[in-house]
Amino acid sequence: MIVKDILIEDFVNYKEPCMTIAFPYCTFKCEKECGVRCCQNSALAQSPNKNVSYEYIINQYINNPITKAICYQGLEAFDSWVEMYELTRLIREKTKDTIIIFTGYNEDEIKDKVLVLKQFPNIIIKYGRFLNDNTPIYNELLGITLATSNQYAIKIS
Repeated sequence: MIVKDILIEDFVNYKEPCMTIAFPYCTFKCEKECGVRCCQNSALAQSPNKNVSYEYIINQYINNPITKAICYQGLEAFDSWVEMYELTRLIREKTKDTIIIFTGYNEDEIKDKVLVLKQFPNIIIKYGRFLNDNTPIYNELLGITLATSNQYAIKIS
């Protein structure tokens, strides 16, 4: 599986300690829509890709007594759909812990993929583009402040 990075213990992106997986691709829809270079993941986009096995990721998570959730983040997890789906399927063979998927897509843009993900229990999706010069907003479900007020999270399963 190709990733940009894996943060084994992350205390920022969810209310509980999580493992964060940075996915390698994005269409940069946020910047295209607003016409301004504003991507929060610009530095990540420039970092090299890493090839890691699904087994490595799952073992790192399962064998860590601190992490309680897994977070898929930027660049854009849904732009690596096949890998994201397979990782989710394999994780669900080992644990029902929360999986949080941060996406810049809006609900209507990925509804078919979300329907597929609903077969797996305990998944939260954070929707919404990053908007330049917008107000951050606290999200109760995630227990964190999101970058812009148009973003929100829904527990899909």
